[in-house]
Amino acid sequence: MKIENTKAQMRKGVLEYCILLVLDGKPLYASDIIQELKSVKMIVVEGTLYPLLTRLKNDGLLTYRWEESTQGPPRKYYELTTEGREFLKALNESWMELVDTVAKIKNHEA
Repeated sequence: MKIENTKAQMRKGVLEYCILLVLDGKPLYASDIIQELKSVKMIVVEGTLYPLLTRLKNDGLLTYRWEESTQGPPRKYYELTTEGREFLKALNESWMELVDTVAKIKNHEA
């Protein structure tokens, strides 16, 4: 198995979490979400992002609102719902446990 494939699978596994983190505290337009993720080397394209945003919205974790744009059609801004913020809090705890567990395993092998 090539390392790039494994790295891509790892990124896919945490992409929803990263989207929720990016949206924590501020509503964003989809291209802004992509830009924020790309700025930290979490590469994602619109074809990947939109289905995830729709699923997160259908799960009650996100909501959106339309806002007029001076540069074209209205834009859809996504933001966390109350349930989404609670879900993100639980994910943060799970993430820290996972990081801690992996670090323990890694250090044990050293």
